[in-house]
Amino acid sequence: MRKILLASGAALMLCMPSAQAQERKLVISVYGFAQDAFKTILYDPFEAKCGCKVVVETGNSVERLAKLEANKNNPVVDMAVVSTPDALAASRAGLIAPIDTSKLSNYNKLYDIAKDPIGGNLSVGYTFYATSIVYRSDKVTINSWNDLFSKELAGRVAFPNVTTNQGPPTLYMIGKAMGNNTPDLKAPIEKVAKHKDDFTTFYVRSSQLVQLMQQEEIWAAPIGRFAWEGFAKMNFPIKWASPKEGQTGGMNVMVLVKGAKNKDLALEFMDYWLSTAIQTKLAERLVDSPANKEVKLPPAIADNLTYGEDIVKTLDLQPAEAILDNRDGWLTQWNAKVGQ
Repeated sequence: MRKILLASGAALMLCMPSAQAQERKLVISVYGFAQDAFKTILYDPFEAKCGCKVVVETGNSVERLAKLEANKNNPVVDMAVVSTPDALAASRAGLIAPIDTSKLSNYNKLYDIAKDPIGGNLSVGYTFYATSIVYRSDKVTINSWNDLFSKELAGRVAFPNVTTNQGPPTLYMIGKAMGNNTPDLKAPIEKVAKHKDDFTTFYVRSSQLVQLMQQEEIWAAPIGRFAWEGFAKMNFPIKWASPKEGQTGGMNVMVLVKGAKNKDLALEFMDYWLSTAIQTKLAERLVDSPANKEVKLPPAIADNLTYGEDIVKTLDLQPAEAILDNRDGWLTQWNAKVGQ
């Protein structure tokens, strides 16, 4: 009987590693868009690879950061993806930990701007987008951000409201064109206020711009590259400006939650997401512009993304500190001088 019990115990112990492996769980916090594509391209293949379960939590940035804060002493999320300003806010609140990039085999494949966006190895960029000016090339030529204020474009420009993702970056580049790009954005906001009657609208959704362009109510608008596809399909001659001051944009990053229960699994997942194969598949579905510089895309796909070393070199992204520390002031100034 004793031998039988020992044999049974040994058999049980042999089964335990397999059972424990199946119990591994990675909890990630992400944006809610394109989740069907992410499931097919990223989550399901990673689960098959790691023998684990990926639990996906979605929501807007405010909601997701609030959850990290509420569970600071007993984290329920292992890793998250956020914008660079939100990553910096999470860092200041003590919610995230440095990432051991030596465990990311794909780290050196990233463009330099994506490697350590907020410093301290507290984040890794996985996608970014350019912001520039889309315009009717048969009506005007745009070589500078200052051209948004030209006489030729008076009454023909849709300008992003300061509350949108494109508002502050556009103001930032206008300030740069003016030779006054202080973080408070005072000079460009005053310039917009001076010319506010020359703008067709201060838009809050980029989706409304295609219709305005189609109806020839506008000839130009600052947009994010992710919105380019709708303009490219028009029958009008439309171009994406390459202003002499450069282009700006935004970046989303991965962060490791401080005290994460599955730190090693989170790092493995990050590395998988940054791989050339996964970044290529996401780009081909027009989900994300690739931060991995080894990704190769055909022109039909590349034209709808922020893609390639030449474009990446032109990106002049606002520092996360400037955005985080000044955005309340931007809104106050805008409301006082430009209005709602």
